[in-house]
Amino acid sequence: MTKFEDNKVFIYNTLKANKEEFHPINSPNVGLYVCGPTVYSNVHLGNCRTFLTFDMVYRYLIHLGYKVRYVRNITDAGHLENDADEGEDKIAKKARIEQLEPMEIVQRYTVDFHNVMKHFNACAPSIEPTATGHILEQIEMIQDILDKNLAYEVNGSVYFDVKKYAEANDYGELSGRKIEELREGSRELDGQSEKRDAIDFALWKKASENHIMRWSSPWSVGFPGWHLECSVMSSKYLGTQFDIHGGGMDLKFPHHECEIAQGQASHGVKPVNYWMHGNMLTLNGKRMSKSTGNTLLPHELFSGENELLDKAYSPMVVRFFMMQAHYRSTLDFSSEALAASEKGFQRLMTALKTLGQLKFKKTEVDPILNQEIEALCAQCYQFMGDDFNTPRTIATLFELVGKINAFEKEGGITKIAEETKDLLSNTFSGMVVDVLGLKVEETGNEGLLDEALQMLVKIRQEAKQNKNFALSDKIRDELSAAGVQLKDSRDGTTEYIIN
Repeated sequence: MTKFEDNKVFIYNTLKANKEEFHPINSPNVGLYVCGPTVYSNVHLGNCRTFLTFDMVYRYLIHLGYKVRYVRNITDAGHLENDADEGEDKIAKKARIEQLEPMEIVQRYTVDFHNVMKHFNACAPSIEPTATGHILEQIEMIQDILDKNLAYEVNGSVYFDVKKYAEANDYGELSGRKIEELREGSRELDGQSEKRDAIDFALWKKASENHIMRWSSPWSVGFPGWHLECSVMSSKYLGTQFDIHGGGMDLKFPHHECEIAQGQASHGVKPVNYWMHGNMLTLNGKRMSKSTGNTLLPHELFSGENELLDKAYSPMVVRFFMMQAHYRSTLDFSSEALAASEKGFQRLMTALKTLGQLKFKKTEVDPILNQEIEALCAQCYQFMGDDFNTPRTIATLFELVGKINAFEKEGGITKIAEETKDLLSNTFSGMVVDVLGLKVEETGNEGLLDEALQMLVKIRQEAKQNKNFALSDKIRDELSAAGVQLKDSRDGTTEYIIN
C-alpha cells in the first residue's frame, strides 16, 4: 500500500469553513494551483511565507505518494493599483518610473523571485505560466462568458455582470460576503463610470493612449483583467475542475471570489474542490505589505542589513521559523523568536546527522521503547494529516530528537527492533528533509571552522593529559560561551555541537 492510502489528509476548506477529508478527483493524481507573484518589485517575506506554505503542502503530498501537478503563475500584466479596476498597471508604472521596458521589469523581478525561492530550498512548480503568455486563451474565455450573457461590453471594455450571475449562483460564497453588503461598501458610480453596477469587475480593459502594455482583441486594444489570468491558466493546465487552489488570505476577496464566478460562468462547474488560504506575516504587529511599505526583504534578513532585527538569520532558520507556526495563523517577526528558532533548527540538524552516523548494536528488544518510537512516528503523520499541522509535527520530532540523543549516549546500544530503527530513520529524515524542506546550510567556511575547532579540541586534550585542568576548563568554558558545546566521553572529547 502507498503512504496516502495509510495516512488520511484533512484540509481546512475555506469554501466550507471546515476541515474535510481530502479526496482527489483522479487519485493518485492531484492538481494544485497557487497564485504566484506580481513581478514589479522584490518579493518580500510576507509573500515568501505563502509560497513556502504551499511548497510544504506540495512536498507532503509527494511524500505520501501522490502524483502532483503544481502550477504557480507569474503575473506580468493586468494587475492594476487597486481592486476597483482603476489606476495604472503595477508593472507598467514601475517601467515608466525607471524608464525601462515593462518586460525588463518582469525579467528582473522574476529572476529575484526564483533566486529567493532557491535560497529557501523551495521546489520549482511543475508549470509556471505567465499572464502575457496566455492572452489568446483569456480572450477566448471572455468571449465565452459574453456568449452566455454573463458579461457586457462598454466602449471597448468588458465587465462581468455580477448581478446577472447571482441570479443562479452564490457570489460571495468563498468570502462570506453578500451582494447587498458589497454594494453598500462600494463607491457610488459617477457619470464617468462604464460599469452597470459598482460590484462588477473587469474582464478586459480598453487601454488609454499612455498605457504601455496592450494587446488587440475583438473589443479594443487593451489588456485582460487581473482575476481572469488565474481562471484561464488553472483550467488550461489542471482542467475545469481541480483539487486544491492556494494563496494568501488577502486574495480571498475579490481575486478568488472572482475566479469562482468566472469558472462557473464559463464551464458550468465550480472550479476548485479545496480552497486553502495562508495567513499573513506581520512585522512590528502590522501586516507585511508592499503597498504600506511595512516590509522586510529576504536579503535584508540574510545579511543583517536592517534596523528591525539584531542579527542576520540564514534562509533555513527562517524557513524553520515559518514552519513552527500553523499556516492559517498569523506570525510576527522578532529577534527573540528567530533566535529561538535558530537553536531549534541546529538541534534538529544535529540529530539528523547523529541518526545517520549511529551504528545500532543488536540487543534485547524493549517492547515499551519500541511502542513509544512507533507511536511518535505515527503522530508525525497524524499531525501533518490534520490540515498540515507543522508546529505539532515539529514538537513530535523534538521528542524523537530526545530518543536519538539517548541512543548516542548509550554508544549505539538500542533496544529497538530492526524495523523500528528503519521506521525512525525514514520518518525523521522524511519529515525534516522531504516535508519541511530543511537542509544543512553551506556557508563556505565549514572546513576552516572545523579545523579550528578540532585544533582547540586537541589542545584541550593535551592540557587534560598534562593535568593542566585550568587551561582545559578555560577552553571548554570559552567555547561554551561562544555557543560550542563539547561532548566528553571516556575516550576523550569526541564531538562538538554548535548551538
